[in-house]
Amino acid sequence: MLKRVFQNMVTRLATAGGSFGIVWLTARYLGAAGRGAVSLFVTDCALLLLFVGLVGGVSLMYLAPRRNVWNLLIPAYMWATMVCTVGAAGIWVWRAVSFSYVGHLLGVCLLQAFFLINAGLLLGRRQERTYNSLLLLATGLQGGLLLLAFTLGHWHEVEVYYYAAYLAQGIPFLLSLGLLYRLPDRWQLSHRLRASARELARHSRAAHLSNILSFVNFRLSYYFVAYYADAHAVGVLSVGVALTEAVWVISRSASQSQYVDLIYAADKRSQLAPTLRGIRLTLLSTTVIVLGLCLVPASTLAGVFGTDFGEARPVILLLAPGVIAMAVSIILNSYFAGLGRYQINTAAAIFGLCVTVPGCWLLIPPWGIEGAAAAAALSYLVSAAYLLRAFRRANSIQLSELLPGKAELYYLVALLRWQKSKAEPARQVEAAVKQLIQQE
Repeated sequence: MLKRVFQNMVTRLATAGGSFGIVWLTARYLGAAGRGAVSLFVTDCALLLLFVGLVGGVSLMYLAPRRNVWNLLIPAYMWATMVCTVGAAGIWVWRAVSFSYVGHLLGVCLLQAFFLINAGLLLGRRQERTYNSLLLLATGLQGGLLLLAFTLGHWHEVEVYYYAAYLAQGIPFLLSLGLLYRLPDRWQLSHRLRASARELARHSRAAHLSNILSFVNFRLSYYFVAYYADAHAVGVLSVGVALTEAVWVISRSASQSQYVDLIYAADKRSQLAPTLRGIRLTLLSTTVIVLGLCLVPASTLAGVFGTDFGEARPVILLLAPGVIAMAVSIILNSYFAGLGRYQINTAAAIFGLCVTVPGCWLLIPPWGIEGAAAAAALSYLVSAAYLLRAFRRANSIQLSELLPGKAELYYLVALLRWQKSKAEPARQVEAAVKQLIQQE
């Protein structure tokens, strides 16, 4: 598992680097207002994709080892088409956007939904390397096409983001479809198609509700800021959020492998020790990175992203404690999802939402993007506190067992040495840790 986590983290670091490059390109060449428009488009896409996950999502990974992939893919595609069509129309009415915006939203969301469905099925068949490569390809294509358009094409319009997204999602979609055809599953539309659709919906409703609520906690502030301020403010806020949330690559890498292992494990209790280690290592590494990010001066942010973006530093400072707490929440969410205890994740998201909504309503009008950051941080802390309480009660864990110590420092050193040498098997990392502690 250690090697897989490290590979996942490297891939996600590369993906996060590509995403950071996209943020930088859109901020640098489109300005704060253009960056805000892109952020709202991405948020609208993410909102529709969350509802696509109500028939699919994590249940695709859960059912892929147990069912014919084609009986899962067809109902997931049908649901995605309906959600994207109805959702795009709903956003047209709700936000009073242009018809061309709705067309791009529908097209990009459909391609991304189909691609993520395919990728989820491949991950469910334990093709993690393929899954990671496809995600990295999509991010790399998006960033590369934007770079070409902005620099060589001198095309500094928001629309360039839409056209780049078509190719960035469309090419990996076609590749992933070809990879599905290479699986041993025979193409068939059996009598189990309807039963598979019901099974997907049943599993996803329980698992995905917490994801929808979590999205509201993460991105509701964008809509409040757009309403009370303007796209310029949304652009500045999005840069601060993107920089701080990038550190979640560590916890998301660990949680991906953890979830796959949990759904395959016959003895779920055996996964407790890796979960505890993941929490401690995540807490240690995330805290160090966030503290370093907090030291970056406003002048550096302005120099990198543009003069308007020095205002993002207060956002980073206010988000910092909540981002650290949410990194731990990501591990715990994956743990409870792997056990099928989705109600705990849902309850944590509801508690966070009870902070997010009044926080945005009360704090954003007087304090703008700083109020948005404060509301988000408080929401993250409340959700994390609930999950930690549930995890400790379920496993009789003392608080001290969740806190990193000297062993975690040695563990990171040993893991890095192992990865660099490529010679030691993963099981020897533990022995290396013990040796380092004894030398101390």
